[in-house]
Amino acid sequence: MEPFELTVGAVLLRPWREEDADATWAALRDPEILLWNSSGSASREAVVRFLRTRADWSGGDHASWAVVDRATGELLGSVSLHSIDPDQEDAEIGYWTVPAARGRGVAPTVVDAVCRWAFDTLPIDRIELCHAVENPASGRVAEKAGFTLEGRLRRSYRYGDGVKHDELLWARLSDDPPPVVSRA
Repeated sequence: MEPFELTVGAVLLRPWREEDADATWAALRDPEILLWNSSGSASREAVVRFLRTRADWSGGDHASWAVVDRATGELLGSVSLHSIDPDQEDAEIGYWTVPAARGRGVAPTVVDAVCRWAFDTLPIDRIELCHAVENPASGRVAEKAGFTLEGRLRRSYRYGDGVKHDELLWARLSDDPPPVVSRA
């Protein structure tokens, strides 16, 4: 799979670049991102390694984008379809947004767009989204992006605070009715 850009309203999903390191490093200093999405946040060098991994789609196991403002190029967040399993026809989705992008509909818009792309393009029938119970904002994103709450996973994932948290499991199927998402 080759990286590509995806335009969604006022935002652009584009492949990650090494030049994104400073903006990403700054974003990963945000306490909410650090707690719930701490991957690659240990140092600026770790961020560079993280971006290189996200930019390389050759393994076919993920498609990862920087979410940027189309007009300014400003980094608004990240979205990644990962754990792509063509045999099981499923994948997982993860995302984060910088504080300035929160509450503007950016996250549900890009999550929905990536799901639509995946269902149209890949041999994917199910996409899962998990988040810590203590992170209700992610639940709102999941619901707005057309996911159905399926259950609670007890002590299922160790987050940035070093504690294993219970998570809520959401899923969206290829034949679920698409959500009505206002474009960011």
